[in-house]
Amino acid sequence: MTVTTPRRDRADAAPAAPVRPSAPPGIRPRSPLRQRLSRLDAQVSPYAYVSPFFLLFAVVGLFPLGYTLWVSLHQWNLIGGQGAFVGLKNYTDVLGQPFFWNSLRNTLSIFLLSSVPQVVFAVLIAAALDAGLRAKTFWRMGVLLPYVIAPVAVVLIFNDLFGDRFGLVNQALGWVGLDPIAWHKDTLASHVAIASMVNFRWTGYNALIFLAAMQTIPRDYYEAALIDGAGRIRTFFSITIPQLRATIIFVVLTSTIGGLQIFDEPRLFDSAGQGGADRQWQTLTIFLYNIGWTQKNFGRAAAVAWLLFLIIIVFALVNFVVTRRIASRESR
Repeated sequence: MTVTTPRRDRADAAPAAPVRPSAPPGIRPRSPLRQRLSRLDAQVSPYAYVSPFFLLFAVVGLFPLGYTLWVSLHQWNLIGGQGAFVGLKNYTDVLGQPFFWNSLRNTLSIFLLSSVPQVVFAVLIAAALDAGLRAKTFWRMGVLLPYVIAPVAVVLIFNDLFGDRFGLVNQALGWVGLDPIAWHKDTLASHVAIASMVNFRWTGYNALIFLAAMQTIPRDYYEAALIDGAGRIRTFFSITIPQLRATIIFVVLTSTIGGLQIFDEPRLFDSAGQGGADRQWQTLTIFLYNIGWTQKNFGRAAAVAWLLFLIIIVFALVNFVVTRRIASRESR
């Protein structure tokens, strides 16, 4: 009698061990150490690439800022160096000087006369450049040309334009029967002249920033608006301006920071460089320069620098909050 062993079904068969894919011929498989190193490299490399900026910023940005704070808390002379610790005395002395408040008023006046028209004209110029003009490269380079001109050259040209006796602007006013304006004596007139220099230099630069933002707006929006019967003005205020919210916030913040630190234009607007005979256009930066290099009092100059820094921070935060609220209301 023969005994037969039952056959195993395929389902009852023992599972086969997984077969690892073999490496392609000529390539060695990576070891676990090399795999860990490659993962570590992928995690650390981005931080290593951006670290030079933070190191450079710490050396030329944070360290001078902290060192200026240390100087402002001491008596500090150009020749004698560090003196006694005086705490906030330098700040109270600066805040008690009338020239500080005069410089602050002049700075805010020139800032408003330069920043507001600068943003408005930059948006209009960018809209004109985005309207399909011929020779686009030529017009864009022409708009950017005032930005690359040296500030000294700009001030020399505008000094001739706004001359009190033989200036071209006063001659043009005389042609239409108006009296000449004392650009170097009247406070408001001098602020307008200095603000015109700032607008001449920076409007084209900001216009190119707005132009780059306008070119990212989908053209389908404009086509749909034209089909609905909207004109250019309606599409500009209903489509272009809302789409430029983030760019407008950026330009307003940078204009605020730069406008409150204005130095070259008011410094070179007269030969003495003191901000006028009665200091009618002396800004905070000129006031700081005179204290530091004329009076040789580095402690008070450092205090003025820190007060200016705090003023810029406050204005930047206010502008940011206001523009964000306006943008959120428009989006609603």
